[in-house]
Amino acid sequence: MGMKWLKSTDCVAFDVRDNVARITLNRPDKRNALSARTIQELNQALLEADDRRDVNAILLSGAGRDFCAGYDLTDSYGGAADLSSDYDADRYRTRAGTLDDDIWNLERQQELTLIMLDLHKPIVAKIQGNCLAGGTDLAFSCDIVLAADDARIGFPAARANGTPPTNLWFYHCGPQWAKRMLFTGDTISGIDAARIGLVLEAYPADAIDAEADEMVRRIACVDAEILATHKRVMNMQMELAGARLSQRYAAELDARAHLSQGPRRSQFRKDMAEKGLKEALTNRDAPFGNSRVALRARKPSA
Repeated sequence: MGMKWLKSTDCVAFDVRDNVARITLNRPDKRNALSARTIQELNQALLEADDRRDVNAILLSGAGRDFCAGYDLTDSYGGAADLSSDYDADRYRTRAGTLDDDIWNLERQQELTLIMLDLHKPIVAKIQGNCLAGGTDLAFSCDIVLAADDARIGFPAARANGTPPTNLWFYHCGPQWAKRMLFTGDTISGIDAARIGLVLEAYPADAIDAEADEMVRRIACVDAEILATHKRVMNMQMELAGARLSQRYAAELDARAHLSQGPRRSQFRKDMAEKGLKEALTNRDAPFGNSRVALRARKPSA
């Protein structure tokens, strides 16, 4: 059950209007990067929306310029530091521990975000600006993804940090495009993401808000019980194609990637420790040059 709140929290804004719950990542100064607190508060907001009788649909968005720039790498690779308390830390697992410790931590985090697949009510993601790394974990767990034409979508961390711990790329754009994006860590614009099926549709930046509002308005005209039947039967078909099981496998493989002793992974860890996040990201991405996918073959216009 949800928290039965009627207010926003430190990291997430929550509002219900016209049978739509609007959940907004609300750390614009941090480009809505995902700390542990943000993920926990998002989980509670989603459960709250699913519990409310006056909600038929959910709109997930990000405040400010970006949807979500990824996990908060300055905060212990996802934010355990902001939840510190008076306890004996040596008694508990850390991501810097064993392989199984890392898998365990990733699975516990995954439980908080994969709830989006289990909610009875449909979720529409509205993407503007950056939707990177952990931002894609969130967006692609939604039922429908809408993007601004100039949005920047990708998983650059695939270059040296690991594989997406929540990996639904295959189910949105198919194996070749999923591999192409993850093998390089390149990014793709919203408009080209729509062309390859990674998002449902893209719109001019000044129109994305109105288009997303109209989409959730239309969805919310349908009774919640009917919407739940549509969502759950579609998701069952994805599960029969292995979608849910593959998420546990993705978390385990991400943990294995974290143990890589390859030069790029080792250099990133060294740069983080000695020079900070900005320098680490610059050095990681420098060999790739222009990292934006540029489509040559395009779908014919209608």
